Amino acid sequence: MRRAAAVSGHVRERVDKYFEEVVRRNAGEPEFHQAVAEVFESLTVVLERHPNYADGALIERLCEPERQIIFRVPWTDDNGNVHVNRGFRVQYNSVLGPYKGGLRFHPSVNLGIVKFLGFEQIFKNALTGLPIGGGKGGSDFDPKGRSDAEIMRFCQSFMTELHRHIGEYTDVPAGDIGVGGREIGYLFGQYKRLTNSYESGVLTGKGLTWGGSQVRKEATGYGAAYFVAEMLKTAGTSMDGKRVVVSGSGNVAIYAIEKVHQLGGTVVACSDSAGYIVDERGIDLELLKEIKEVRRGRICDYVDTVPSAKYVAGGSIWDVPCEVAIPSATQNELDEKGALTLVENGVRVVAEGANMPTTPEALRVLRSAGVAFAPGKAANAGGVATSALEMQQNASRDSWHFDYTDERLSKIMSDIHGRCVATAEEYGKPGDYVLGANIGGFVKVADAMLGMGVI
Repeated sequence: MRRAAAVSGHVRERVDKYFEEVVRRNAGEPEFHQAVAEVFESLTVVLERHPNYADGALIERLCEPERQIIFRVPWTDDNGNVHVNRGFRVQYNSVLGPYKGGLRFHPSVNLGIVKFLGFEQIFKNALTGLPIGGGKGGSDFDPKGRSDAEIMRFCQSFMTELHRHIGEYTDVPAGDIGVGGREIGYLFGQYKRLTNSYESGVLTGKGLTWGGSQVRKEATGYGAAYFVAEMLKTAGTSMDGKRVVVSGSGNVAIYAIEKVHQLGGTVVACSDSAGYIVDERGIDLELLKEIKEVRRGRICDYVDTVPSAKYVAGGSIWDVPCEVAIPSATQNELDEKGALTLVENGVRVVAEGANMPTTPEALRVLRSAGVAFAPGKAANAGGVATSALEMQQNASRDSWHFDYTDERLSKIMSDIHGRCVATAEEYGKPGDYVLGANIGGFVKVADAMLGMGVI
């Protein structure tokens, strides 16, 4: 673990001991270890100033989920073959409100991945200022290439088990990778069927005609762009005219691109798992949406319509020169080599649209080069923030207009940015968004945990 120079040896030793115990108790979960290590790096300065945050084994309790649920998900494909997947829900910390966090359907999903995502969610949700705890879930099911009927049967089987563990005052899942409006619809329908109740607030990301919120689909991408705009404003500039690269081409990437363009920037490259495209005129957003949201095609299809664009199979999207980079695909996609290339090409801002897409080695490169870096728990908090706004609307049987909800989102992201900046300055690290986000989220959760006793 990296350590702040001003921290005493006693505190460092204590934090290292905590981390060693986390690794021992959670063997074979490197992503979870990585997420905990990043937060612990920031906590040393907090414990030096406020040693009471170690009372009552608070740090140990913070690293242990309140509940970990693993279950079998059997389902039948269109040919009558039975498949068995594994389902997960990690209900990590409910001290600020009901567990809140997405469901991810992807072959890479395992318990360690879900725990890392849930751990990050605790601090992300705290930063929003809204009353929501942290959780995450999903399955190793792969929706790619499956028919709507197969996905419906899988979702119904998944919810048949999950429904007994969730509720609008207990745990409110949403979407994530592989879980969009279609999947949320099937999941909600099965929940309603099993419980015989129309509990709108039990899932977020619902359809607009049956309890969903305006801007929810756009929220994570929009929020990341709003956060970048705040970072640039703090640096004395704006998004106007900036050359931007956004990795991925899913929901987060598409709407980050949309908002960057609205704010005056130009996104020249995006990607999927097979390669990336470069369009120097700026990504044609409507074409990208048609390929990804309607056809469910591959990014290479873009050049069939825009022959002046370039498609690169494989490779690294971080080879494309830019002033702003928004990694929005998956964890650990931006490695040390990619970071070095970005720095050489003059990147000024990197903001995580995905959850932990930057490796520790890449982060060291960016920070040592003086690049402004925003971690996902701050920059991509727009999605969960708007989910909480959807919960508010469901609770009051209300529906807000797009522009009003977008304004609320913009204000929340501005507040998160301000909280990160102020906290970093308070702890002697001005401009350090990682430390500001980690401590800002931690203090709010820790104060509540201390107030409620040992539970």
